[in-house]
Amino acid sequence: MILQPVLHPLLIALLCVPVLALAIWVLVRTPQRAGGRVTDTRTLAGHRALWALRVLLVLACALLLLRPGIPGGATQTLATDTDVVLVVDTTASIVAEDWGDGEPRLDGIREDVRALVAEYPGARFALITADAAAELRMPLTTDTTALMGSLEVLRPEVTSQSRGSSIGVAAPLLEETLASAAESSGDRSRMVFYFGDGEQTDGSAPAAFGASERYTDAGAVFGYGTAEGGRMRITTGGVAEGGSEYIQYQGADALSVIDEGNLKIIADQLGIVYEHRTADTAPTLPEAPSTTTGYAEAGEVGNVMELSWLVALVILAILGFELARATLLIARLRGLRAPVRSDGFPDDRTRERT
Repeated sequence: MILQPVLHPLLIALLCVPVLALAIWVLVRTPQRAGGRVTDTRTLAGHRALWALRVLLVLACALLLLRPGIPGGATQTLATDTDVVLVVDTTASIVAEDWGDGEPRLDGIREDVRALVAEYPGARFALITADAAAELRMPLTTDTTALMGSLEVLRPEVTSQSRGSSIGVAAPLLEETLASAAESSGDRSRMVFYFGDGEQTDGSAPAAFGASERYTDAGAVFGYGTAEGGRMRITTGGVAEGGSEYIQYQGADALSVIDEGNLKIIADQLGIVYEHRTADTAPTLPEAPSTTTGYAEAGEVGNVMELSWLVALVILAILGFELARATLLIARLRGLRAPVRSDGFPDDRTRERT
């Protein structure tokens, strides 16, 4: 038997032990009426059977709070034996407001990463961000909660410190991350997903991603933005972002425009596909390599077959009995009608006898 308490065991004891003690005390003591103690054998047996049932009810409630179970119960879960590296553009343009109904592009990236996590259960994820420099924000891990937490707090570079952006700044770090993964886990496949708008504004030729192609089995380059462009709010690096001021260029609001040509070049260098992302469509995610997916028997690693439903049935049966008994008692009380005098009032003598 395995117990998985829904509350701390001490709290369960504090809730149930006093009620159980009271029920046992009423069970063992001899019931009394106005004329003295009840001595009728049949009445005593009925009283004790009723309170024994109530003791059982309290014990069943306590057991239900302890969530009993037994080891076993194999369940199949899909596991993706692959490493997924996410490269996210965090330059100022990633908050350009041309995603969906005027939302930042970064919101679209977060939505697409959620879809990725759901598509590849059991995979290991790494997060690389790229603005003025590339940074490994999160090494390979199966903790998708930490991944989504990192994305939720992710902010673009401070606007005042921006010196232009290069789409290839993350190329060396991506190669290093993939090479390390291949060396430590050569039997796992590797997928790369690049999220950005393709803008190259630092005036230099971008570094190529070709060195990472030999480590990449699948993936995609996702492009965000529109040809019309979107305005970008000023980022200060403070705790509270989202001010009302926009980045200015030559006396007007600066616009960030997607460069799909650059994004397609990155896709070609990595040997993966390119897709332009919009808020009204779901991303097209490639299948993980078939040799890296399979089903795992969760029952072999401590799965538990719940028995709480059996305890709940016992509680339901006892409560049903109590409800039926109460209904019969109420019906009997309503059936007792006192005689009425000729003046319309109840007969006091009869009421005293009853």
